[in-house]
Amino acid sequence: MLYEWLTRSHWIMFSLLVGFAIAHSGLAALRSRGEKWIGARLYRVLFALVSIPFAPVLIVYFIQHRYDGLRLWNLQGVAGIESFVWILSAISFLFLYPATFNLLEVAAIQKPQVHLYETGIIRITRHPQMVGQVLWCIAHTLWVGTTFMIVTSLGLILHHLFAVWHGDRRMQARYGESFEILKSRTSIIPFLAILEGRQTLNLQEFLRPAYLGVTAFVLLFWWAHPLIIRASGSVGW
Repeated sequence: MLYEWLTRSHWIMFSLLVGFAIAHSGLAALRSRGEKWIGARLYRVLFALVSIPFAPVLIVYFIQHRYDGLRLWNLQGVAGIESFVWILSAISFLFLYPATFNLLEVAAIQKPQVHLYETGIIRITRHPQMVGQVLWCIAHTLWVGTTFMIVTSLGLILHHLFAVWHGDRRMQARYGESFEILKSRTSIIPFLAILEGRQTLNLQEFLRPAYLGVTAFVLLFWWAHPLIIRASGSVGW
């Protein structure tokens, strides 16, 4: 068959990504109404209970099927590629996690709030999670090189691009002129606002426990990466 490389796993992975996008962005869109109905803490717990279980499912399924489909390129033997992929992946985590959530609020210990940030990573890009996800997808697509990996990367990137529009829209509705001011001093494209003189980079703002924690997490993940792959391979999916 002409498209025999288009395995069932391609469709399952895309469906899982669509389900995650609906759950995550849908609950984010309903946050203001949900907090009125059940309260901020309980809604944050509900958000976590629906969104977080998707993560291990997506990770395990991705690891098991990452080489499915057609292998379009194989650069794994090229000198320097492995180091480049690891460095780019490490940078992606520095964008993905700092300044995007408060652990106490995630656990609903403190009352969850929506914040307008203009410090740290936000000076570089107003949507660090999107930038981090794009960098992660570029690194892993370069390393794996399969059609399954391309489907996964496209699904993740499209969701995060939608989240950029959706997030700005929700912030605009919530904060109005205050968000317009922040928007004028920040950029979606990394470093653009700094290059245009609308923003300045303050390196001292990166000397905080959150960034140290992310660095430690990257090192831990680098060490545990083979263990995670072996453990995921033992799941019969």
